[in-house]
Amino acid sequence: MSVPTSPYPAVPPPLRFPRPLGTDAPATCEVPHFEPVRVRGGRHQLDRLLRHRGRALAAGLAVTAAALVAAGPGAATDPLRTERPRGHPVVTQPVRRHAPPVDMVTAPVRIADAATVRLLRPGDRVDVIAAGDPAAGGAARVIARGVRVTRLPEPADTAAESGALIVLAVPRDTAARLVGASATARLAVTLC
Repeated sequence: MSVPTSPYPAVPPPLRFPRPLGTDAPATCEVPHFEPVRVRGGRHQLDRLLRHRGRALAAGLAVTAAALVAAGPGAATDPLRTERPRGHPVVTQPVRRHAPPVDMVTAPVRIADAATVRLLRPGDRVDVIAAGDPAAGGAARVIARGVRVTRLPEPADTAAESGALIVLAVPRDTAARLVGASATARLAVTLC
């Protein structure tokens, strides 16, 4: 037997419209009445903290000290310093043992060539050389190495004396050698 076919197309099922809001939720139920929940030991923990406040203070100080150590030596004193990444090694210079401090004095020295002195500025480092009289067999020798020029006084009277005066910062023993050399030899300077 064959199923009769309809000359009309199949009819789609009817459209379902959405329900109004709130009608698709289940019905509410009433929450039963119960005693309030009380946390036990709240007062006890506060009493315990007050009894052991010394331990709490010590723990707080330890955490603060650890944070300061982790921040590094200069973090609190120099807020503009550049941060280095954590975990990378710090390249440091080896510790050098310095010689005991030397007594520095200012020593005025007359240099034979005034034109050379005009090239100098305060703060320059110079070597002072004593040149003995070549006829007497005197040789040139370095009296002071790398000493700092502190002042260049204006010449008082250029016709009366030859050369120019400079003021140097030198160790006390070097000042004595400079005075001795200036009495017997002509002094010259070279820039370092």
